[in-house]
Amino acid sequence: MVRQEKKTFKEYVKDCAALCRETDCIDAELFDKYGVKRGLRDKNGNGVLSGLTHISKIEAFQVENGEKVPCDGQLWYRGYNVIDLVNGFKDKHFGFEEVAHLLLFGKLPSREELENFCLMLAESRTLPTNFTRDVIMKAPSSDLMNSITRSVLTLASYDEKVNDQSLENVLEQCLRLISVMPMLGVYGYHAYNHYERDDSLYIHRPDETLSTAENILLMLRPDKQYTPLEAKVLDAALVLHMEHGGGNNSTFTTRVVTSAGSDTYSVMAAALSSLKGPKHGGANIKVVEMMNDIRKKVKDWGDEDEIRHYLERLVDKKEFDQKGLIYGMGHAVYSLSDPRARIFKRFVESLAIEKGRMKDYALYSTIERLAPEVIAKTRKIYKGVSANVDFYSGFVYSMLDIPLELYTPIFAMARIVGWSAHRIEELVNVDKIMRPAYRSIMDEREYLDMDDR
Repeated sequence: MVRQEKKTFKEYVKDCAALCRETDCIDAELFDKYGVKRGLRDKNGNGVLSGLTHISKIEAFQVENGEKVPCDGQLWYRGYNVIDLVNGFKDKHFGFEEVAHLLLFGKLPSREELENFCLMLAESRTLPTNFTRDVIMKAPSSDLMNSITRSVLTLASYDEKVNDQSLENVLEQCLRLISVMPMLGVYGYHAYNHYERDDSLYIHRPDETLSTAENILLMLRPDKQYTPLEAKVLDAALVLHMEHGGGNNSTFTTRVVTSAGSDTYSVMAAALSSLKGPKHGGANIKVVEMMNDIRKKVKDWGDEDEIRHYLERLVDKKEFDQKGLIYGMGHAVYSLSDPRARIFKRFVESLAIEKGRMKDYALYSTIERLAPEVIAKTRKIYKGVSANVDFYSGFVYSMLDIPLELYTPIFAMARIVGWSAHRIEELVNVDKIMRPAYRSIMDEREYLDMDDR
């Protein structure tokens, strides 16, 4: 036997990856042949029904004369239209805590109930002794979602009832994680910013008297200062990202891992791992990067023809990342409009005025109007294309001076409420592990002795 020249590890992996591409590739026609809905969605974008929920509802179509007709998107939390919820607390009080109470417990709180709920969250907004030093500041990373996930899993070590699946215990765990999630994200950023970027380090403790949105800004900023409008806009962003039906990837992950009987910390870690993907919670980062590229290459932001030309080149895979996508445009469910983007845009304009960023706001608005036309000319689409909430959220976070590394963690700080509600609903109603079916298409082969291979 002739001994082959030893390969480096990278060379070995490269060769094995080529082998995987060859052996794991499945003919696309077989998915149609066996009726497999790739991505758990059919060709019309309808999701495979895998559960029932009281928690939220999305509507993007209406039935007229027996046919599905696209309509402006609608989103309901526990039966309430999210537009009505936001209008209910706009300019009056902060909404995150009120809507979190609604999603978790199924009812809008009275004034007294809301005060008690806020008190419980405030009392839970604390980490174990030296946790920040010994866990968050160890091995800091620019990938804050990984940092948060590690922190969540480590918190399990401090919980004597980590595996207690009783409803009361799970609810207590969820409330505590909802409370500390902003601390895990913001402190994780400060650790990275100090140890990896050699910047100043400061750790501000949250204020029991402030809302979640206010505390995020207080903990993030060196001087702890923020304007009332900044806090209100961030609060609205948290509410709009808090929940979005049971069919999104991270919420489905929450249901799947819950069904296996796993503990709350593992469930939330799995959901966080799902959310961090650029096809899910990381989408707004791509919008910001795309917009930065547009600002560099479009000389006159008021020239619609120049903007349209860039967008056409973008779709033609000749600009930005050559993926052919206008990030922030289109959604798996919504067609004519994303209700979250419609609501959010009002807050965005107010903040742009306060920050002196109306030129940027005008550029965003122009792209929002032109992009669907450009996409429609070059792509065969079965439904309309409109701006989604990610299109504006990145712009808002930049105006709030929130660093790019925290964009997806901010999403997680909100969505953990929805995950908690779905985990609880799954525990109350279902006692079966989720086991989706896969059809094997492999050919059976006879075993060959090593000398005969």
